[in-house]
Amino acid sequence: MKAARYLLAPWWLVSLATGAKAFSDNPLIGSPLLNQAGLHAGRVWLASAMAGMRRRRLAHLVDAESRAAFDRDGFVAIRDFLSPDLFASLRDQVFAFPAAAREMVQGDTITRRIALDPEGLAAMPAARALLADPRWRGLIRYVGSYDQEPLTYVQTILSHRHDAPADPQETLHADTFHPTVKAWLFLTDVAQDEGPFTYVPGSHRLTPERLAWERARSLRARELDRLSARGSLRIQADELAALALPGPRALAVPANTLVVADTYGFHARGPSARPSTRVEIWAYGRRNPFLPWTGLDPLSLPGIAERRVPLMWAMHDRLRKWIGQPWADVGRKRAADS
Repeated sequence: MKAARYLLAPWWLVSLATGAKAFSDNPLIGSPLLNQAGLHAGRVWLASAMAGMRRRRLAHLVDAESRAAFDRDGFVAIRDFLSPDLFASLRDQVFAFPAAAREMVQGDTITRRIALDPEGLAAMPAARALLADPRWRGLIRYVGSYDQEPLTYVQTILSHRHDAPADPQETLHADTFHPTVKAWLFLTDVAQDEGPFTYVPGSHRLTPERLAWERARSLRARELDRLSARGSLRIQADELAALALPGPRALAVPANTLVVADTYGFHARGPSARPSTRVEIWAYGRRNPFLPWTGLDPLSLPGIAERRVPLMWAMHDRLRKWIGQPWADVGRKRAADS
């Protein structure tokens, strides 16, 4: 065991210059001694500064109103994002297409994903039009601070599917220690009591209070809940005031609303009062937070970008013994299938 630790030591050290976040997996990232000396807080500060620098270079990709909304709140919400005709085509094509699907169960919630891969884009040309929309592309790039193609899916959230513990995504959390981007174009209405995306406005900013909170959590992260120890720090609503933050805001919105958010900010899936089904186009982007450039991403090249998700699923299938595979192959399903 000691020999293995010595062999892994160089990798643990190199990981400090990447997006590695798990206190529980890397003894350097999780070291109370190093974090007392400022390791975690330093990584958080540097990643925030680098993201700010990259965003300034990408600011021309978004309009001034959206940029101001994001800089203030940490997210942008745009109703009636697509034209009525294009949105109707997108919704009809998504709901009609039986595609290879994967599902993950968390508590009482099932998340289903269908990749927007070459097969999906051929069957849903309206989705291809969405991904080519300069407003979609610009917002995701500005918020994510990188000129890169996100991973994109048709995503379905099926809440209260069975008698089980609460969905862990209903607890306010930050995805990781650095700015990242997620986007939702809702294909169904999202009611206030049916699991709306919930965000703490302004929590994407690295204030002195937030940095002190990060440092304090890093000193005892291994003692916290499993997901916090894995680097996705949880916070309770009654702790927000001490960070000079307002209460969380639930985004109950109609279909055809686009939300793009920095998920370093505290966010959650709101509770659902009843079994419900939410369908959306969902995008996710995360890259090494310490790179000084905005582009130079070979995985964003046409012919590669749209094949990343099925390749990633296949890799996890083959290596599940070593790296795990939380996404179960459930055959071909339509997005809204129960």
